[in-house]
Amino acid sequence: MRHLFSSIRYSVAVFFAGIAFYTCVPVPSGWGLAFSGVARIAPLIGALIGGFLGLFDVGLEILGVPNLTRSVMVIAAWVGITGGLHLDGVMDTADGLAVTDPERRLAVMADSHTGAFGAMAAVLLLLLKTVALSDLQHDRGLVLILVAAWGRWGQLVAIACYPYLKPTGKGAFHKTAIRSTWEVMPTLGLMLGFSAMYGAWHPELWQWVIVLSGGGCTIALGTGAWFNHKLGGHTGDTYGAVVEWSEALLLCLMTIV
Repeated sequence: MRHLFSSIRYSVAVFFAGIAFYTCVPVPSGWGLAFSGVARIAPLIGALIGGFLGLFDVGLEILGVPNLTRSVMVIAAWVGITGGLHLDGVMDTADGLAVTDPERRLAVMADSHTGAFGAMAAVLLLLLKTVALSDLQHDRGLVLILVAAWGRWGQLVAIACYPYLKPTGKGAFHKTAIRSTWEVMPTLGLMLGFSAMYGAWHPELWQWVIVLSGGGCTIALGTGAWFNHKLGGHTGDTYGAVVEWSEALLLCLMTIV
């Protein structure tokens, strides 16, 4: 019984640590947060973020806010609730990849100043997300849950499967905590369950559930693999870039669904 209570207490500590790490929601530090395992629950945190954005979107719709304006406000809230954590990784990664000398890329990515390529990547990403979301007319809340969850599952895969390129850094403790590729499997089941929710909501579109599940998995895996191919591994910045680009590409896929 004592072991059970200890496990529950640790799980709660990891959950609230995930909230504190991945969002700007204030969590009292005195709650004994356990940050070492937050990457394992990143997809769950993503689903909660998507759920919040979905409720925000519904509220704006009730107020009569037009679709495009509503989409811009949702994307702005998306950046706001995460504090730009992953968007910063997009910009730093873009600046690094723009350097032709591979040996200088990590140094450029570590520079706190945003370059032209980083700014262009951020603008392109936000525009892509906004336009794709504005093209969606129905079930936007469910789509936001799926997209935010799959994007963070891609981050978990990148942490588990590829080497970390720096001895220290804001993503190093993730790599230390995730020691096996098998640790991505529990949340893969969660992702497939979220995708099945779409089929339960629209039974007549069951074939698109297969497309959604396969597409979400492929995009999440492919994004991390691409950055690994370009850099030979990952950093905390590329972890954030995996999240953002996976979300954007999956939103584009959902416009077809």
